[in-house]
Amino acid sequence: MDQTVTTCALLGRFEDSGVAEAAAALLPALAQRGLVTLVQNSADWQRFADQVQAVDDAQLLERAQLGIVIGGDGSLLYAARLVAQAGIPLLGINRGRLGFLTDVMPQDMLDSLDAALQGRCSVDKRPLLDARILSPNRQPPRQLALNDVVLSKWDTGRILDFETSIDGSFLNSHGGDGLVVASATGSTAYALSCGGPIVAPDLDVLVMVPICPHTLSDRPIVVSRHSRIAVTLHERAGTRAQVTCDGVICDELLPGEQLLITPAIEQLTLLHPPGYDYFRLLRAKLHWGRAGLDHQR
Repeated sequence: MDQTVTTCALLGRFEDSGVAEAAAALLPALAQRGLVTLVQNSADWQRFADQVQAVDDAQLLERAQLGIVIGGDGSLLYAARLVAQAGIPLLGINRGRLGFLTDVMPQDMLDSLDAALQGRCSVDKRPLLDARILSPNRQPPRQLALNDVVLSKWDTGRILDFETSIDGSFLNSHGGDGLVVASATGSTAYALSCGGPIVAPDLDVLVMVPICPHTLSDRPIVVSRHSRIAVTLHERAGTRAQVTCDGVICDELLPGEQLLITPAIEQLTLLHPPGYDYFRLLRAKLHWGRAGLDHQR
């Protein structure tokens, strides 16, 4: 890191026993290294009251020089949207299930903390998506996403009718359950489960993946990350559509309104432990290569 870190933000769902256990082990280490630890005033921090300062989000973003999130990838996605606004680097400690993004195991967190403080971590810049709804009748706020922006049915039942365009050029008319627009980072999340490709995170692309398309010709497509993707919902009786960013419901998309997805100004700085290898992580999480190893034995 380019500066001496004196203040860090600790993020996570502390009501979760696994997260609380890791936090209890980490907080004394932070104090021993001379760091002031901030937590969100809305978090369940009372059990650590003598070790942390609870502040509002504005103060947290103003004061913190390092972010540490404990939990699963969902916790990191939440933290990413928060700290990216202030350019705070983020270290993820895995207490979830999969851990594509939170790649520091609890037994390694103190070594990884020292690596972060000493500038030995691998610095990984990840772009974010900007999502906004364009409407003649209202002005919903813009939203950020690290993984994906998703248009989906609000309720089960009838399919959605919508059309897409890229940089003002018509792409396709769609019927189905919705659409995932994923960053390279998010290609291993919802988009992958819908049949999209795995994309190396350093590629400057987006993946557009239909959700349960009504026609077999409606296939995933890879486009430039700098594209302006517009999705317009058509009127169809008995259907409602919602927009989610990284799995969080943002708003309803009404017929005639347009969902516009563009590159965000903000970006996330992830810190990985020394020796980080994305493809090794991919093999571990997807259980690749085992047949070859067994054959060699």
